Amino acid sequence: MGLLLVTPRARLRRLVRPGAPSVLAGRTVLVTGASSGIGEATAVAAAARGAHVVLVARRQAELDRVRATIEAAGGRASSYAVDLSDLAEIDVLVERVLAEVGTVDHLVNNAGRSIRRSLELSHDRFHDFERTMAINYFAPVRLTMGLLPTMREQGFGHVVNIVTWGVQVKAPKFAAYIASKTALDSWARIAGRETYADGVTFTNMRFALVRTPMVVPTDAYDGRASMTAEQAAAAVVRVLEDRRVTWDTAAGRIGAVVNVVAPRLSDALMSRFHRAVPDSAAARGAVPGRTGSPSRSEQQ
Repeated sequence: MGLLLVTPRARLRRLVRPGAPSVLAGRTVLVTGASSGIGEATAVAAAARGAHVVLVARRQAELDRVRATIEAAGGRASSYAVDLSDLAEIDVLVERVLAEVGTVDHLVNNAGRSIRRSLELSHDRFHDFERTMAINYFAPVRLTMGLLPTMREQGFGHVVNIVTWGVQVKAPKFAAYIASKTALDSWARIAGRETYADGVTFTNMRFALVRTPMVVPTDAYDGRASMTAEQAAAAVVRVLEDRRVTWDTAAGRIGAVVNVVAPRLSDALMSRFHRAVPDSAAARGAVPGRTGSPSRSEQQ
């Protein structure tokens, strides 16, 4: 039952001993999508707290850049170029990491794909749903399942999933994206209950808009209030230390309550919002260079 005290103890330690070493010091933290955005910022921040960071993304050159940044600051990092949409590559990654680095203590499933497109524009784009499920759900589940046995064997592990506040508010135009993230959110809650007695915990981080390369193709986001990647990474590191169950925004919590207590009112409000804010030119494929196709920036 000691795990029940993990989060309060971590917070208390920071209050009483603000200069104390981070609980991440000496731990191994694997971050997917580590070559840009939230993943890169999280890797840099975790390494600064003494963690050995394992960087995973598709582009080797960008991984080398992030690794060099971490090592120049005195941190420790390893890197693996992997296409996480290929499940066989994930299996090879797990084998290599366990053999070359050892047991992973913390896993941050950050790599993802976002799509903002109405269903009326998606009837001939079933691949939108297949692609989002591939990278947002199947990939993190496959990777987590590969690393879970050694986490349970050592009696410690923590998995952080970067999801979205959309799992609470159910925003229109995000059917493919939110469905895939909701699947991961639900899977992790169940997995956490099955592994709790083994010392392995899960956290779902339901972010609102974060300004990363993933959101660039969607012009509807231009000028919207958002977190920076560094602000998001600071929250991820706090969660890595505290191991809380969920990290939510206030708006997300309100949306979840309204969906439960007044579902038809929520439908009416979201319907009005859907009609008032049209699909972007990128989603319609009307802007050269901003095709509306799924961004893979967070995997890169």
